[in-house]
Amino acid sequence: MSARVWLITGASSGFGRELAVAALAAGDTVAAAVRRPESVADLVASAPDRISAVRLDMTDEARIEPAVAEVLDRYGRIDVLVNNAGRGLIGAAEEVTAAELRALMDLNFFGPVALTKAVLPHLRERGSGAIVQMSSQAGRFAFGGVSAYASTKFALEGWSEALAEELEPWGVHVLIVEPGAFRTAFNEPGVLLFTQEGGAYREQLGPIRTHLAEVAGRQPGDPVKAAEAILAALAAERPPLRLALGTDAADNVAASYERGQAELAAWEKVARSTDFAG
Repeated sequence: MSARVWLITGASSGFGRELAVAALAAGDTVAAAVRRPESVADLVASAPDRISAVRLDMTDEARIEPAVAEVLDRYGRIDVLVNNAGRGLIGAAEEVTAAELRALMDLNFFGPVALTKAVLPHLRERGSGAIVQMSSQAGRFAFGGVSAYASTKFALEGWSEALAEELEPWGVHVLIVEPGAFRTAFNEPGVLLFTQEGGAYREQLGPIRTHLAEVAGRQPGDPVKAAEAILAALAAERPPLRLALGTDAADNVAASYERGQAELAAWEKVARSTDFAG
């Protein structure tokens, strides 16, 4: 794959920024979709002929199709869409409000769905391309305190897995990326949100809040290496559907599979006993 055009959301920091840098280093062109174009001014200045800023708030669905049209008008095509923009929310399932959950779903799920659907007709017409859905290890398993965030990633992964099968005849690949803890801005205020501390779950979830604050800036994952791994996966002869990134993600996802297999084995007889006889 050479001379591609990338549309990357959340390109001002973290995985989005490193993917933009890696794509530029590979000789590709980037449309950096951000809420504030000035946040990528340095990237645009570094290669003004191959990168431009596109103003896009992923929760503003009315802006999505015009943004895609803007990229197509400027570059003539889109080869790789990266849905990276998003944020986290920590809080007990009982205490996360409906408004908080809906707002998170709008950004982490419905926004990527709308943008993907806006780009899909172009990819199908060209008969090539890739969609990179930035999920999380929390898209494969959940634990106390991440019910809201994990639900958005579970939804994105389920939707994307079905989409991958639907797009196979057109030669369009879907890559679901499942990072662990990487040294990005994810743990910073405004990106990682918390429900109001207190209530019945304060003691149970307190250590999670403390850990996430303490680990900020010390996460083991290198976002530069993550970007390189994503480019390598896209260039593979048989790209994976899912790509776990980070030792923690590899260990945690594997453990999740093992727990699921053990539970299925323990209850398989019951599962098979529920068919009609004969």
